[in-house]
Order: sequence, then C-alpha cells, then structure tokens
Amino acid sequence: MTKFHGVVPPVVTPLNADFTVDYPSYTRVLEHLIGAGCQGVFVLGSTSEVVFHNEKIRREILEHSVKIVNGRVPVIAGVLDATTDNVIEHARVAKAAGAAAAVVTAPYYTVTSQPEIIDHFRYIKDAVDIPLVAYDIPVCVHAKLARSTVTTLAREGTIIGLKDSSGDDGNFRYALLDLAEHSDFFLMTGSEIVVDNALSMGAHGVVPGLANVDPHGYVRLWDAAQRGDWTAARKEQERLCRLFEIVWVGQNRVSGGASGVGGFKTAMRNLGIIDTNLMPRPRQALNDAEAAKIDAILRSTGLLG
Repeated sequence: MTKFHGVVPPVVTPLNADFTVDYPSYTRVLEHLIGAGCQGVFVLGSTSEVVFHNEKIRREILEHSVKIVNGRVPVIAGVLDATTDNVIEHARVAKAAGAAAAVVTAPYYTVTSQPEIIDHFRYIKDAVDIPLVAYDIPVCVHAKLARSTVTTLAREGTIIGLKDSSGDDGNFRYALLDLAEHSDFFLMTGSEIVVDNALSMGAHGVVPGLANVDPHGYVRLWDAAQRGDWTAARKEQERLCRLFEIVWVGQNRVSGGASGVGGFKTAMRNLGIIDTNLMPRPRQALNDAEAAKIDAILRSTGLLG
C-alpha cells in the first residue's frame, strides 16, 4: 500500500466573528478527523478556502496543523496559486513546515496549455524537494489535467499522486489503468458520492470534504471496501449520499462553492465541532432557515438525535 491512502479529508477552516482563523475550533476539527481513523489530512485546499487566506495566514494554518497532528498521520498541504513562481514559494513554506507532500493544480486565471501545465509541475519539482500531488479540479481552475499530462508527469516521477475532483470518472479509470504498473503512485477521488465506485475500480483512497461532517462514515466505507464487503460499502455510500444533500441547501441564495462549504460548516457548528459557520468575505454563511434544513438531514442520516 502506498504511503498516502485511505480517507484523507480536506480540512475546513473555521472562522471567528472577526473573520480570523478560529484555532481552537480548527484543532477540534483535526482531532475529530484523526480520532475517527482518517489516514491523513489535506490542509489549505478548496474546502479550506485557501484562496481567501494571505501568505502569512496560510503559513500559520499549516504550522498549526503540523503541530497538532504531531506525526500521527501525514499532513498534505495545498500550495495553490495562479502562477508557477508563487506556487514555488508556497511549496518552500510547506516543506519548511513539515508537510509530507504539496498539492498543486494547474495555473488558474490565465489560460494555460497542457505542455505549459507539464512545465509548471516540472519547474516546481526542480525548485523544491517535496513530493508533489496533482490536483485536477477544472470547476475552479478552468483547465482539465489531460490523461496524457497525468501519465507523463507520473511516469517521469514529477508527481507521486493525483487527487481527482474533476467528476470525470471515465478519465479517472483510464488513469488507474495507465498507471497500474507504478506501485508507488496513488490516485484518490474527491467525489464524495461515488467513493464505492472509485474504490471498486482500484482507487487508493478518497479526499471527501463531507468527511469534515462525518469522518466515521467514510472510514466505515473504506474499511468495508478493504475487506471486500461491497454490500456494506454501498449501504454506507448511499447514507453519505443523503447526507451530501446539505451542500445544496443554500444554493438558491449563494454560489455553489459557498453553499457546499457553507453546508459543511453549518452542519459542523450544529454538531458542536466548530463555533461558527462564518464564511470568508464576500461569501455568505447559511441562515437560520437553511441551518434548520441541514439539521433535518443530519437527523435523517443518524448524526443528530
């Protein structure tokens, strides 16, 4: 089994009333995930709302994460930015803080070709001695990591893994087939509602934002798949699909991304894991009526009595 495997949630970043990071709540989130049996944590990703944090805050979040985790599981750090040189600087910070790997997307805002994306990863690898994980999330980056891009970077050793949040399960399957002979390379899905399918195809793990709310459910799903109990895996996945409906509660009022992370934060607040459901500006938090709908979903999926 590769070093990075299993359930590796992208960690939510709770906020205080003044929009600073709520570190006591953040610590509870990390302990909540590790205590549930997750095999790693991914900090400073999309679910962490990393693009809303400046360089100083990113560094503080990462250093705090490494300190609290204290080697119990790997800490994988997002080093997301629009340009190669900015990503290199974030990667240097991640290495100095003790991150086990750096997660890198294609450049965003500017339009970048696949050859340029390949060069982007190579430049980072040449500049910083830290393992790189490719992050395919075209809904945010507006560029898809092509099958040939992933296989090229994997076979030459530039990247050690892929987090696939593209929703393109066919392409993910081809990547699994293409790289099956590379035993040290790992492929994880970021699609919360098809984890059982991905694991049955041979995925090495899952990076589910919803695990911030219910890490035990994803660990049960992972464990069922590892022992080949696909009936139990499907049953757990179907319950998690019902829980995932919290991401749509606020979508008629706020943007899709804010509704998703806002749904996670609201559920976590209602479960007592974090203190507020605040979102970084200009994103809006879910309101009381929406929170009541989330409570109903939490009750129906066994998380609230």
